[in-house]
Amino acid sequence: MARYIRHACAFCALLLAALLVNAARVQVVQSRVYDDNPANRRAEIARYGHPRGDILVGDEPVTGSVDTGEQLRYERTYRNGPLYAPVTGFASQSYGTTFLEHAGDGVLSGTDPLLSPLPLWNDMTRRPGPAGNVVTTLNRRAQEAAYRGLAGRKGAVAAIDPTTGRVLALVSSPSYDPGVLSGNGEAVTSAWARLNHDPEKPMLNRAVRQTYPPGSTFKVVTAAAALDAGAVTDLDAHTGSPDPYLLPGTRTRLTNEAGGCRDASLRSAFKWSCNTVFAKLGVDVGVQNMVATAQAFGFNDPGLRIPFSVAPSTFDPHVDRAQLALSSIGQYNTRATPLQMAMVAAAVADRGQLWSPYLVERTTRRNGETVAGSGAHPVRQVINPSTAERLKELMADVVREGTGTRAAIPGALVGGKTGTAQHGVGNTGVPYAWFVSWAQADNSLEPQVAVAVVVEDASANRGEISGGGNAAPIARDVMRAVLGR
Repeated sequence: MARYIRHACAFCALLLAALLVNAARVQVVQSRVYDDNPANRRAEIARYGHPRGDILVGDEPVTGSVDTGEQLRYERTYRNGPLYAPVTGFASQSYGTTFLEHAGDGVLSGTDPLLSPLPLWNDMTRRPGPAGNVVTTLNRRAQEAAYRGLAGRKGAVAAIDPTTGRVLALVSSPSYDPGVLSGNGEAVTSAWARLNHDPEKPMLNRAVRQTYPPGSTFKVVTAAAALDAGAVTDLDAHTGSPDPYLLPGTRTRLTNEAGGCRDASLRSAFKWSCNTVFAKLGVDVGVQNMVATAQAFGFNDPGLRIPFSVAPSTFDPHVDRAQLALSSIGQYNTRATPLQMAMVAAAVADRGQLWSPYLVERTTRRNGETVAGSGAHPVRQVINPSTAERLKELMADVVREGTGTRAAIPGALVGGKTGTAQHGVGNTGVPYAWFVSWAQADNSLEPQVAVAVVVEDASANRGEISGGGNAAPIARDVMRAVLGR
Protein backbone atom coordinates (compact mmCIF):
# COMPACT_ATOMS: atom_id res chain seq x y z
CA MET A 1 0.00 0.00 0.00
CA ALA A 2 2.80 2.39 0.93
CA ARG A 3 4.44 1.74 -2.46
CA TYR A 4 1.29 2.88 -4.31
CA ILE A 5 1.05 5.98 -2.13
CA ARG A 6 4.68 6.79 -2.87
CA HIS A 7 4.09 6.37 -6.61
CA ALA A 8 1.00 8.60 -6.45
CA CYS A 9 2.93 11.25 -4.53
CA ALA A 10 5.78 11.11 -7.03
CA PHE A 11 3.33 11.39 -9.92
CA CYS A 12 1.59 14.37 -8.28
CA ALA A 13 4.95 16.04 -7.67
CA LEU A 14 5.82 15.46 -11.34
CA LEU A 15 2.54 17.01 -12.42
CA LEU A 16 3.12 19.98 -10.10
CA ALA A 17 6.64 20.43 -11.49
CA ALA A 18 5.30 20.28 -15.06
CA LEU A 19 2.66 22.86 -14.15
CA LEU A 20 5.30 25.19 -12.66
CA VAL A 21 7.59 24.75 -15.66
CA ASN A 22 4.75 25.53 -18.04
CA ALA A 23 3.73 28.58 -15.99
CA ALA A 24 7.33 29.81 -16.08
CA ARG A 25 7.45 29.19 -19.83
CA VAL A 26 4.28 31.22 -20.36
CA GLN A 27 5.24 34.04 -18.01
CA VAL A 28 8.92 34.35 -18.93
CA VAL A 29 9.70 32.76 -22.29
CA GLN A 30 6.43 33.58 -24.04
CA SER A 31 5.53 36.74 -22.13
CA ARG A 32 6.35 39.06 -25.03
CA VAL A 33 4.16 37.02 -27.37
CA TYR A 34 1.19 37.54 -25.07
CA ASP A 35 2.10 41.15 -24.29
CA ASP A 36 2.24 42.00 -27.99
CA ASN A 37 -0.96 40.18 -28.85
CA PRO A 38 -3.55 42.75 -30.02
CA ALA A 39 -6.23 40.86 -28.08
CA ASN A 40 -4.42 41.47 -24.79
CA ARG A 41 -5.50 44.90 -23.50
CA ARG A 42 -4.02 44.59 -20.01
CA ALA A 43 -0.90 46.59 -20.87
CA GLU A 44 -2.98 49.28 -22.53
CA ILE A 45 -5.38 49.43 -19.59
CA ALA A 46 -2.44 49.68 -17.17
CA ARG A 47 -0.81 52.41 -19.29
CA TYR A 48 -3.88 54.63 -19.07
CA GLY A 49 -4.80 53.59 -15.54
CA HIS A 50 -2.98 56.52 -13.93
CA PRO A 51 -2.39 60.17 -14.86
CA ARG A 52 0.40 60.87 -17.33
CA GLY A 53 3.28 63.11 -16.24
CA ASP A 54 3.41 66.70 -17.45
CA ILE A 55 5.47 68.71 -19.91
CA LEU A 56 6.47 72.01 -18.33
CA VAL A 57 7.39 75.42 -19.70
CA GLY A 58 9.20 77.14 -16.87
CA ASP A 59 7.30 76.06 -13.75
CA GLU A 60 3.95 75.79 -15.51
CA PRO A 61 2.56 72.54 -16.97
CA VAL A 62 1.18 72.83 -20.49
CA THR A 63 -0.33 69.35 -20.33
CA GLY A 64 -2.65 67.50 -17.97
CA SER A 65 -4.79 64.38 -17.61
CA VAL A 66 -8.54 63.91 -17.17
CA ASP A 67 -10.29 60.93 -15.58
CA THR A 68 -12.90 59.65 -18.05
CA GLY A 69 -14.11 56.80 -15.84
CA GLU A 70 -13.80 54.45 -18.80
CA GLN A 71 -11.69 51.31 -19.18
CA LEU A 72 -8.83 53.39 -20.60
CA ARG A 73 -9.22 55.72 -17.70
CA TYR A 74 -7.02 58.79 -18.20
CA GLU A 75 -6.89 60.92 -21.34
CA ARG A 76 -4.32 63.60 -22.16
CA THR A 77 -5.28 67.28 -22.04
CA TYR A 78 -3.40 70.34 -23.33
CA ARG A 79 -3.33 73.96 -22.26
CA ASN A 80 -2.84 76.34 -25.17
CA GLY A 81 -2.57 73.24 -27.35
CA PRO A 82 -1.96 74.96 -30.71
CA LEU A 83 0.76 77.16 -29.19
CA TYR A 84 2.83 74.24 -27.94
CA ALA A 85 1.84 71.48 -30.40
CA PRO A 86 5.19 71.61 -32.32
CA VAL A 87 6.92 70.87 -29.00
CA THR A 88 4.58 68.53 -27.12
CA GLY A 89 3.18 66.62 -30.08
CA PHE A 90 0.21 64.45 -29.08
CA ALA A 91 -0.37 61.44 -26.81
CA SER A 92 -3.30 59.51 -28.24
CA GLN A 93 -4.90 56.28 -27.09
CA SER A 94 -5.58 55.55 -30.76
CA TYR A 95 -2.59 56.94 -32.66
CA GLY A 96 0.37 56.79 -30.27
CA THR A 97 2.73 59.63 -29.43
CA THR A 98 4.84 62.24 -31.23
CA PHE A 99 7.57 64.81 -30.46
CA LEU A 100 8.23 65.28 -26.70
CA GLU A 101 5.29 63.05 -25.80
CA HIS A 102 7.14 60.32 -27.69
CA ALA A 103 10.76 61.16 -26.83
CA GLY A 104 9.91 61.49 -23.12
CA ASP A 105 7.36 58.68 -22.99
CA GLY A 106 9.31 56.58 -20.49
CA VAL A 107 9.29 59.40 -17.94
CA LEU A 108 5.79 60.65 -18.73
CA SER A 109 4.24 57.15 -18.56
CA GLY A 110 6.18 56.17 -15.42
CA THR A 111 8.03 53.25 -17.03
CA ASP A 112 11.50 54.81 -16.94
CA PRO A 113 13.61 52.80 -14.43
CA LEU A 114 15.20 56.01 -13.15
CA LEU A 115 11.88 57.06 -11.64
CA SER A 116 11.67 54.08 -9.28
CA PRO A 117 13.87 53.25 -6.28
CA LEU A 118 13.08 49.54 -6.92
CA PRO A 119 13.15 49.08 -10.72
CA LEU A 120 13.58 45.29 -10.52
CA TRP A 121 10.44 44.96 -8.41
CA ASN A 122 8.52 47.05 -10.96
CA ASP A 123 9.80 44.77 -13.73
CA MET A 124 8.53 41.73 -11.86
CA THR A 125 5.14 43.21 -11.02
CA ARG A 126 4.90 44.97 -14.40
CA ARG A 127 3.36 47.97 -12.75
CA PRO A 128 4.54 51.41 -13.83
CA GLY A 129 5.65 53.71 -11.07
CA PRO A 130 4.41 57.26 -10.55
CA ALA A 131 4.86 59.27 -13.74
CA GLY A 132 7.53 61.95 -13.96
CA ASN A 133 7.69 65.34 -15.68
CA VAL A 134 9.67 66.78 -18.58
CA VAL A 135 10.86 70.38 -18.15
CA THR A 136 11.52 72.19 -21.42
CA THR A 137 13.98 74.97 -22.26
CA LEU A 138 11.26 77.16 -23.78
CA ASN A 139 10.84 80.83 -22.98
CA ARG A 140 7.11 81.32 -22.61
CA ARG A 141 7.12 84.97 -23.73
CA ALA A 142 9.22 84.18 -26.80
CA GLN A 143 6.94 81.27 -27.75
CA GLU A 144 3.86 83.48 -27.45
CA ALA A 145 5.49 86.31 -29.43
CA ALA A 146 6.37 83.95 -32.28
CA TYR A 147 2.89 82.44 -32.42
CA ARG A 148 1.25 85.86 -32.25
CA GLY A 149 3.54 87.21 -34.97
CA LEU A 150 2.73 84.46 -37.46
CA ALA A 151 -0.98 85.05 -36.78
CA GLY A 152 -2.09 81.88 -38.53
CA ARG A 153 -0.02 82.44 -41.69
CA LYS A 154 1.88 79.43 -42.94
CA GLY A 155 5.40 79.54 -41.58
CA ALA A 156 7.61 78.80 -38.61
CA VAL A 157 9.89 80.35 -36.00
CA ALA A 158 12.88 78.82 -34.21
CA ALA A 159 14.84 80.64 -31.51
CA ILE A 160 17.85 79.37 -29.55
CA ASP A 161 20.32 80.64 -26.97
CA PRO A 162 23.62 81.02 -28.89
CA THR A 163 25.79 80.36 -25.84
CA THR A 164 24.14 77.11 -24.68
CA GLY A 165 21.99 75.71 -27.51
CA ARG A 166 18.79 75.90 -25.43
CA VAL A 167 15.73 76.08 -27.68
CA LEU A 168 13.79 79.16 -26.59
CA ALA A 169 10.91 79.05 -29.07
CA LEU A 170 9.62 76.55 -31.61
CA VAL A 171 6.44 77.54 -33.42
CA SER A 172 4.72 76.19 -36.51
CA SER A 173 1.67 77.73 -38.16
CA PRO A 174 -1.10 76.92 -38.84
CA SER A 175 -1.31 74.65 -35.82
CA TYR A 176 -3.89 72.39 -34.17
CA ASP A 177 -5.07 71.27 -30.73
CA PRO A 178 -3.46 67.90 -29.83
CA GLY A 179 -6.25 67.31 -27.33
CA VAL A 180 -8.70 66.34 -30.09
CA LEU A 181 -6.61 63.20 -30.67
CA SER A 182 -6.24 62.11 -27.03
CA GLY A 183 -9.05 59.57 -26.71
CA ASN A 184 -10.22 56.59 -28.74
CA GLY A 185 -13.75 57.31 -29.83
CA GLU A 186 -15.42 58.23 -33.08
CA ALA A 187 -14.68 61.92 -32.56
CA VAL A 188 -10.95 61.16 -32.42
CA THR A 189 -11.11 59.14 -35.63
CA SER A 190 -12.95 61.98 -37.34
CA ALA A 191 -10.44 64.58 -36.08
CA TRP A 192 -7.53 62.44 -37.29
CA ALA A 193 -9.00 62.19 -40.78
CA ARG A 194 -9.78 65.90 -40.90
CA LEU A 195 -6.29 66.98 -39.79
CA ASN A 196 -4.54 64.60 -42.17
CA HIS A 197 -6.58 65.75 -45.16
CA ASP A 198 -6.34 69.46 -44.38
CA PRO A 199 -4.40 71.09 -47.28
CA GLU A 200 -2.84 73.56 -44.81
CA LYS A 201 -1.13 70.61 -43.05
CA PRO A 202 -1.58 71.81 -39.46
CA MET A 203 0.18 68.74 -38.03
CA LEU A 204 3.35 69.39 -40.04
CA ASN A 205 6.03 70.77 -37.74
CA ARG A 206 7.44 73.37 -40.12
CA ALA A 207 10.10 74.50 -37.64
CA VAL A 208 11.99 71.18 -37.67
CA ARG A 209 10.38 68.84 -40.21
CA GLN A 210 9.97 71.12 -43.24
CA THR A 211 12.90 72.33 -45.35
CA TYR A 212 12.76 75.44 -47.52
CA PRO A 213 15.10 77.12 -49.97
CA PRO A 214 16.78 79.60 -47.58
CA GLY A 215 17.32 82.23 -50.26
CA SER A 216 19.51 85.15 -49.31
CA THR A 217 19.78 84.13 -45.66
CA PHE A 218 22.22 81.48 -46.91
CA LYS A 219 24.55 84.32 -47.92
CA VAL A 220 25.69 84.28 -44.28
CA VAL A 221 27.18 80.84 -44.95
CA THR A 222 28.66 81.91 -48.29
CA ALA A 223 30.23 84.99 -46.73
CA ALA A 224 31.67 82.82 -43.94
CA ALA A 225 33.19 80.42 -46.48
CA ALA A 226 34.67 83.31 -48.50
CA LEU A 227 36.24 84.94 -45.43
CA ASP A 228 37.57 81.66 -44.01
CA ALA A 229 39.02 80.62 -47.39
CA GLY A 230 40.63 84.02 -47.96
CA ALA A 231 38.58 84.73 -51.11
CA VAL A 232 37.73 88.02 -49.39
CA THR A 233 40.14 89.73 -47.02
CA ASP A 234 38.75 93.27 -46.92
CA LEU A 235 35.05 93.88 -46.31
CA ASP A 236 35.20 97.16 -48.22
CA ALA A 237 37.29 96.06 -51.21
CA HIS A 238 35.70 95.66 -54.65
CA THR A 239 34.84 92.06 -55.53
CA GLY A 240 35.07 92.33 -59.32
CA SER A 241 31.50 91.08 -59.70
CA PRO A 242 29.62 91.86 -62.94
CA ASP A 243 25.95 92.76 -63.05
CA PRO A 244 24.32 90.74 -64.52
CA TYR A 245 26.41 87.65 -63.78
CA LEU A 246 26.61 84.99 -66.49
CA LEU A 247 26.33 81.59 -64.80
CA PRO A 248 29.47 79.58 -65.72
CA GLY A 249 29.03 77.35 -68.75
CA THR A 250 25.54 78.68 -69.54
CA ARG A 251 23.79 81.57 -71.24
CA THR A 252 21.73 82.30 -68.13
CA ARG A 253 22.16 85.76 -66.66
CA LEU A 254 21.68 86.25 -62.93
CA THR A 255 20.38 89.68 -61.91
CA ASN A 256 19.63 91.59 -58.70
CA GLU A 257 16.58 93.14 -57.12
CA ALA A 258 18.72 96.03 -55.81
CA GLY A 259 20.89 98.42 -57.79
CA GLY A 260 24.55 99.23 -57.24
CA CYS A 261 25.71 95.62 -57.17
CA ARG A 262 28.29 95.81 -59.96
CA ASP A 263 31.76 95.30 -58.43
CA ALA A 264 30.24 95.88 -54.97
CA SER A 265 32.22 95.25 -51.80
CA LEU A 266 31.21 92.40 -49.51
CA ARG A 267 29.86 94.92 -47.01
CA SER A 268 27.64 96.62 -49.57
CA ALA A 269 26.61 93.34 -51.23
CA PHE A 270 25.61 91.84 -47.88
CA LYS A 271 23.70 94.95 -46.84
CA TRP A 272 21.67 95.08 -50.06
CA SER A 273 21.68 91.32 -50.75
CA CYS A 274 23.37 91.30 -54.18
CA ASN A 275 22.82 87.90 -55.81
CA THR A 276 25.55 88.42 -58.40
CA VAL A 277 28.28 89.05 -55.84
CA PHE A 278 27.48 85.98 -53.74
CA ALA A 279 26.98 83.69 -56.73
CA LYS A 280 30.45 84.66 -57.98
CA LEU A 281 31.92 84.29 -54.48
CA GLY A 282 30.53 80.76 -54.18
CA VAL A 283 32.20 79.82 -57.46
CA ASP A 284 35.46 81.49 -56.38
CA VAL A 285 35.44 79.61 -53.06
CA GLY A 286 34.78 76.29 -54.82
CA VAL A 287 32.60 73.27 -54.12
CA GLN A 288 34.90 71.69 -51.54
CA ASN A 289 35.14 74.76 -49.29
CA MET A 290 31.46 75.65 -49.68
CA VAL A 291 30.39 72.12 -48.76
CA ALA A 292 32.79 72.01 -45.80
CA THR A 293 31.49 75.30 -44.40
CA ALA A 294 27.83 74.38 -44.90
CA GLN A 295 28.35 71.03 -43.19
CA ALA A 296 30.20 72.67 -40.31
CA PHE A 297 27.08 74.76 -39.70
CA GLY A 298 24.96 71.57 -39.68
CA PHE A 299 23.84 71.01 -43.26
CA ASN A 300 23.72 67.39 -44.52
CA ASP A 301 23.47 66.07 -40.95
CA PRO A 302 20.80 63.33 -40.70
CA GLY A 303 21.44 62.72 -37.00
CA LEU A 304 20.31 65.99 -35.38
CA ARG A 305 17.85 65.41 -32.51
CA ILE A 306 16.49 67.87 -29.92
CA PRO A 307 15.57 65.11 -28.63
CA PHE A 308 13.10 64.26 -31.44
CA SER A 309 14.54 64.08 -34.92
CA VAL A 310 15.05 67.10 -37.17
CA ALA A 311 14.80 66.87 -40.96
CA PRO A 312 18.29 67.22 -42.46
CA SER A 313 19.05 70.51 -44.18
CA THR A 314 20.93 70.02 -47.45
CA PHE A 315 23.70 71.59 -49.49
CA ASP A 316 24.33 69.53 -52.63
CA PRO A 317 28.02 68.43 -52.87
CA HIS A 318 27.61 67.18 -56.46
CA VAL A 319 27.13 70.35 -58.50
CA ASP A 320 28.71 72.02 -61.49
CA ARG A 321 29.87 75.65 -61.31
CA ALA A 322 26.55 77.12 -62.46
CA GLN A 323 24.66 75.03 -59.89
CA LEU A 324 27.18 76.02 -57.24
CA ALA A 325 26.53 79.69 -58.01
CA LEU A 326 22.80 79.21 -57.46
CA SER A 327 23.37 77.02 -54.37
CA SER A 328 25.51 79.79 -52.87
CA ILE A 329 22.56 82.19 -52.88
CA GLY A 330 20.29 79.64 -51.22
CA GLN A 331 18.60 78.33 -54.34
CA TYR A 332 18.96 75.23 -56.58
CA ASN A 333 19.01 72.21 -54.20
CA THR A 334 19.91 74.12 -51.04
CA ARG A 335 17.25 73.47 -48.36
CA ALA A 336 17.08 74.37 -44.69
CA THR A 337 14.77 74.06 -41.70
CA PRO A 338 14.12 77.20 -39.66
CA LEU A 339 15.99 75.54 -36.77
CA GLN A 340 19.04 75.08 -39.00
CA MET A 341 19.07 78.75 -39.98
CA ALA A 342 18.72 79.74 -36.32
CA MET A 343 21.83 77.60 -35.72
CA VAL A 344 23.67 79.55 -38.44
CA ALA A 345 22.82 82.87 -36.77
CA ALA A 346 23.74 81.46 -33.34
CA ALA A 347 27.19 80.33 -34.48
CA VAL A 348 27.94 83.77 -35.89
CA ALA A 349 26.77 85.42 -32.68
CA ASP A 350 28.89 83.19 -30.41
CA ARG A 351 32.35 83.75 -31.92
CA GLY A 352 31.94 80.99 -34.50
CA GLN A 353 31.00 78.30 -31.95
CA LEU A 354 27.94 76.16 -32.53
CA TRP A 355 26.24 74.47 -29.59
CA SER A 356 24.02 71.49 -30.30
CA PRO A 357 20.39 72.61 -29.80
CA TYR A 358 18.30 70.90 -27.14
CA LEU A 359 14.73 71.21 -25.90
CA VAL A 360 14.68 69.32 -22.58
CA GLU A 361 16.23 71.05 -19.57
CA ARG A 362 15.68 68.16 -17.15
CA THR A 363 13.35 65.34 -16.20
CA THR A 364 11.90 65.11 -12.70
CA ARG A 365 9.88 62.90 -10.43
CA ARG A 366 6.32 63.95 -9.66
CA ASN A 367 7.53 65.84 -6.57
CA GLY A 368 9.95 67.92 -8.64
CA GLU A 369 13.12 66.03 -7.70
CA THR A 370 15.50 65.99 -10.67
CA VAL A 371 16.04 62.57 -12.21
CA ALA A 372 18.30 63.63 -15.09
CA GLY A 373 19.66 66.96 -16.28
CA SER A 374 20.16 68.08 -19.82
CA GLY A 375 23.78 66.92 -19.73
CA ALA A 376 26.71 68.26 -21.71
CA HIS A 377 25.87 69.31 -25.25
CA PRO A 378 28.49 69.19 -27.99
CA VAL A 379 30.02 72.39 -29.25
CA ARG A 380 32.24 72.83 -32.27
CA GLN A 381 34.14 75.70 -33.85
CA VAL A 382 32.31 76.27 -37.13
CA ILE A 383 34.29 79.25 -38.44
CA ASN A 384 37.25 81.28 -37.27
CA PRO A 385 36.43 83.71 -34.42
CA SER A 386 37.73 86.58 -36.56
CA THR A 387 35.38 85.56 -39.38
CA ALA A 388 32.46 85.49 -36.93
CA GLU A 389 33.30 89.00 -35.73
CA ARG A 390 33.30 90.35 -39.27
CA LEU A 391 30.02 88.58 -40.03
CA LYS A 392 28.49 90.12 -36.90
CA GLU A 393 29.56 93.49 -38.24
CA LEU A 394 27.94 92.78 -41.60
CA MET A 395 24.71 91.55 -40.01
CA ALA A 396 24.56 94.57 -37.70
CA ASP A 397 24.87 96.82 -40.78
CA VAL A 398 21.82 95.11 -42.32
CA VAL A 399 19.67 96.03 -39.32
CA ARG A 400 21.21 99.45 -38.82
CA GLU A 401 20.84 100.73 -42.37
CA GLY A 402 20.13 97.89 -44.80
CA THR A 403 17.18 95.65 -45.65
CA GLY A 404 16.49 94.59 -42.04
CA THR A 405 15.84 97.88 -40.25
CA ARG A 406 12.46 96.66 -38.97
CA ALA A 407 14.28 94.24 -36.65
CA ALA A 408 16.03 97.02 -34.69
CA ILE A 409 15.53 97.04 -30.90
CA PRO A 410 16.38 100.12 -28.78
CA GLY A 411 19.01 99.31 -26.18
CA ALA A 412 20.30 96.24 -27.99
CA LEU A 413 22.77 95.32 -30.71
CA VAL A 414 20.89 93.36 -33.38
CA GLY A 415 22.31 91.63 -36.46
CA GLY A 416 20.24 90.11 -39.22
CA LYS A 417 19.91 88.95 -42.80
CA THR A 418 16.81 89.08 -44.97
CA GLY A 419 15.91 86.49 -47.55
CA THR A 420 13.39 86.10 -50.35
CA ALA A 421 13.45 82.52 -51.58
CA GLN A 422 12.10 81.60 -55.00
CA HIS A 423 10.28 78.29 -55.46
CA GLY A 424 7.84 76.49 -57.72
CA VAL A 425 8.13 75.58 -61.40
CA GLY A 426 10.00 78.38 -63.11
CA ASN A 427 10.02 80.25 -59.78
CA THR A 428 6.32 81.03 -60.27
CA GLY A 429 5.36 80.44 -56.64
CA VAL A 430 4.92 83.30 -54.20
CA PRO A 431 8.42 83.63 -52.66
CA TYR A 432 9.10 82.66 -49.07
CA ALA A 433 10.04 85.52 -46.75
CA TRP A 434 13.00 84.74 -44.45
CA PHE A 435 14.80 86.57 -41.68
CA VAL A 436 17.65 85.29 -39.49
CA SER A 437 19.05 87.33 -36.64
CA TRP A 438 20.68 87.53 -33.24
CA ALA A 439 20.43 90.08 -30.43
CA GLN A 440 22.52 91.20 -27.48
CA ALA A 441 21.37 93.76 -24.90
CA ASP A 442 23.69 96.72 -24.47
CA ASN A 443 24.32 95.75 -20.84
CA SER A 444 25.07 92.08 -21.66
CA LEU A 445 28.48 90.55 -22.33
CA GLU A 446 27.10 87.79 -24.56
CA PRO A 447 24.42 87.38 -27.23
CA GLN A 448 21.18 86.11 -25.74
CA VAL A 449 19.07 84.90 -28.64
CA ALA A 450 19.29 83.81 -32.28
CA VAL A 451 16.14 83.56 -34.38
CA ALA A 452 15.03 82.29 -37.78
CA VAL A 453 11.63 83.14 -39.24
CA VAL A 454 10.06 81.93 -42.48
CA VAL A 455 6.67 83.05 -43.78
CA GLU A 456 5.29 80.94 -46.63
CA ASP A 457 2.25 82.92 -47.64
CA ALA A 458 3.71 86.41 -47.68
CA SER A 459 1.82 89.29 -49.28
CA ALA A 460 0.87 88.74 -52.90
CA ASN A 461 2.27 92.18 -53.72
CA ARG A 462 5.75 91.31 -55.03
CA GLY A 463 7.19 94.58 -53.78
CA GLU A 464 6.16 93.72 -50.23
CA ILE A 465 7.40 90.11 -50.29
CA SER A 466 10.64 90.24 -48.36
CA GLY A 467 12.16 89.00 -45.19
CA GLY A 468 12.52 92.60 -44.09
CA GLY A 469 8.83 93.33 -44.58
CA ASN A 470 7.17 90.14 -43.35
CA ALA A 471 9.60 88.13 -41.24
CA ALA A 472 11.81 90.75 -39.55
CA PRO A 473 9.06 92.19 -37.31
CA ILE A 474 8.28 88.69 -36.02
CA ALA A 475 11.96 88.06 -35.25
CA ARG A 476 12.17 91.45 -33.52
CA ASP A 477 9.25 90.64 -31.21
CA VAL A 478 10.73 87.24 -30.31
CA MET A 479 14.11 88.81 -29.54
CA ARG A 480 12.47 91.53 -27.45
CA ALA A 481 10.62 88.87 -25.46
CA VAL A 482 13.90 87.11 -24.63
CA LEU A 483 15.71 90.36 -23.83
CA GLY A 484 12.78 91.53 -21.68
CA ARG A 485 12.31 94.77 -23.62
